[in-house]
Amino acid sequence: MPMNLPRNAFKHAIARGERQIGLWSTLCSNIVAEIIGDSGFDWILLDMEHSPNEVPNILSQLQALTAATATPIVRPAWNDPVLIKRLLDIGAQTLLVPFVENAEEAARAVAAVRYPHAGLRGMSALQRANRYGRISDYHATAEREICLLVQIETSAALNNLEDIVTVEGIDGIFVGPSDLAANLGHIGNPGHPDVQDAIAQALAICQEAAIPAGILAPVESQARKWLDAGYTFVAVGSDVSLLARGADALALQYKKAFEVS
Repeated sequence: MPMNLPRNAFKHAIARGERQIGLWSTLCSNIVAEIIGDSGFDWILLDMEHSPNEVPNILSQLQALTAATATPIVRPAWNDPVLIKRLLDIGAQTLLVPFVENAEEAARAVAAVRYPHAGLRGMSALQRANRYGRISDYHATAEREICLLVQIETSAALNNLEDIVTVEGIDGIFVGPSDLAANLGHIGNPGHPDVQDAIAQALAICQEAAIPAGILAPVESQARKWLDAGYTFVAVGSDVSLLARGADALALQYKKAFEVS
């Protein structure tokens, strides 16, 4: 039976300037993805860069998020057209490509998500992305619902951001505050004034170019600051942090109770 191309709610929301609150996921679990997918977040980031996630893990998590209220975003480990091709084929529609430092690298990411002649994505007649051939016009229309975000995390990338935002096919810019802080000489201190100024500068460039900007801000004061400033999509925590802090708090609660008694 013929099917329609799935609509990418996240892509259309950020294009309209609607705030999107997200959660980072590095636990590599389809069960975790299923749990957090309906918790009320607008998007869930499935991370391959800083977690042991591989393509089969991502596939199971995408399947778990199929009916979820949150849109899945996948961050590949690198700006690698082979890996990107495999992620698109298993149904990822939104990708966050890390460590993009200039317009040429941004253009390379765009090419990886597009079929020839606009790009170099390899052809596959039957794969999960086209519902195993049931979306008959997939190859002609896939680009319409694919959302490409590129991550800015160095001073070089920031210096080149005015060029990066002009690359046709980039749907959003994501600032990585921890890597940016390390690159600026303030490792472990994204709250340093130099880093905060850099984050604000990135936002100003994105706003001038009318391109959505996102950031990871697990500290509430930072999340509120950057949402108020104009960042459109903001990740406010992670599944690892929720589990670790929740477990720590529960253990401490009962250990203290028994000490008192």
